[in-house]
Amino acid sequence: ELLARVIHFASVRGDRPFLAVNCAAVPETLVESEFFGHKKGAYTGAHDDAAGFFENAAGGTLFLDEIGDLSFSAQSKLLRVLETRTVRRIGGSRDLPVELRVVCATHRNLPLRVKEGLFREDLYYRLAALELQVPPLRDRMEDLPALLEFYVHAFAARLARPAPALSGAVAESLAPYPFPGNVRELKNMVERAVILCEGDRLLP
Repeated sequence: ELLARVIHFASVRGDRPFLAVNCAAVPETLVESEFFGHKKGAYTGAHDDAAGFFENAAGGTLFLDEIGDLSFSAQSKLLRVLETRTVRRIGGSRDLPVELRVVCATHRNLPLRVKEGLFREDLYYRLAALELQVPPLRDRMEDLPALLEFYVHAFAARLARPAPALSGAVAESLAPYPFPGNVRELKNMVERAVILCEGDRLLP
């Protein structure tokens, strides 16, 4: 997500919406409503008109994390939006134009999933216009100090407290660790450390 935010805010769309969606966390029964929106009365519980992810990110960037976990049915609906650049809300009678950047991420091997029949080949090539391979954290430990600094300040701001100073020994003590959970594990680790830090300096 961090890289997607950098791409967004460094672009001409930086002053427009940035919306991050974890595809793996959207229940299959709600995919269409969440992504494309619905009209009032379209189904039980639809008490008002509601925009979906695509409309809410219009003009900006929609970041689809774990795109490889979308069901085949949801992939087909996503492909239609990308090809037509329009969405139709559930219960709606007209297509609504949407203009935005779509950035996707996945931990899965999509070409392999295409061969296995688990991911649509046409959707893969639609999404793979530009690919960025981000090495796991363990293969780019030179980024560790900058990531630590970034997350310490981010979580301190979220907790409305001064950011504790970061001891250089922290990065040194973490350098041998392989981070099987990648950057997410580091992020959770720093959040926990900032919450539990009692002084003004973060130590190993």
